[in-house]
Amino acid sequence: MSCIGRFAPSPTGPLHAGSVLAALGSWLDARAHGGRWLVRIEDVDGPRCPPGMDREILRQLDVLGLRPDAPPQWQSQRGALYEAALAQLISGGAAYPCACTRKELVLAQQARDRHGDLRYPGTCRPENGGLRGRAPRAWRLRVTPGVLQWQDRRLGPQQQDVEHTVGDFVLKRADGLWAYQLAVVVDDAQQGISDVVRGADLADNTPRQIQLQQALGLPRPRYLHLPLVLAEDGQKLSKQNGAAPFDESRPLLTLKTAALALGLKDLPDTDHAADWLCAATRAWASTHNARF
Repeated sequence: MSCIGRFAPSPTGPLHAGSVLAALGSWLDARAHGGRWLVRIEDVDGPRCPPGMDREILRQLDVLGLRPDAPPQWQSQRGALYEAALAQLISGGAAYPCACTRKELVLAQQARDRHGDLRYPGTCRPENGGLRGRAPRAWRLRVTPGVLQWQDRRLGPQQQDVEHTVGDFVLKRADGLWAYQLAVVVDDAQQGISDVVRGADLADNTPRQIQLQQALGLPRPRYLHLPLVLAEDGQKLSKQNGAAPFDESRPLLTLKTAALALGLKDLPDTDHAADWLCAATRAWASTHNARF
């Protein structure tokens, strides 16, 4: 199986230390396996994406020397693919309309467990009465009961009971926008992604995506969830907590810092970016076993 990796940033802000780590990790993994590296702009949530930020991110990647092997793709241009996937799920009975508001879900959750995570209780499932005359707001996937097990290339064996953790999850939102879970599954399959390399904060999304892959008859890629860059308060470094863009005047230093966070040590102290990237690729192959 040939390796095709990807970096899929949401253009809600410029790249920072955390997103550079994800970009470098996915780039090194593809290169270490002699594969291809793609970039996908995940702008499916258009209202959160400032105009021009997608091009800014592509420019930043170029500054770092991380260049994709094919033209980037934009989720905002792929709605027809998501529509076809939803139609397939509906025709197979795997998706159903939902009329619940978030307020109703919060109140239902509080009635059961004030301290639990927000979980959809299946209110609008056809066998539970369906919409009951209310207008549909969103579409949900009917999740399969039981514990789903999967293997992460860094974290090892993982498992989650999707039904009891999150319940039937949204595929198309009440505002008409496509949900992340559906878009990423369809995109990864359409682009032939063999290896998803991303931050560990996204690991708990994986079981939902596997359920969608199964429902759509799509192949399951391999997963590797990277360590996170943390802010001073111990939270994940992100645009939401004020992460600063990386210093473009010292791109190689930015890459070296990310490599240390990835656990790559004893790399050559060189000022030649191409030589350093070659050495980092060899170190990644040694650490993560380039053979599948």
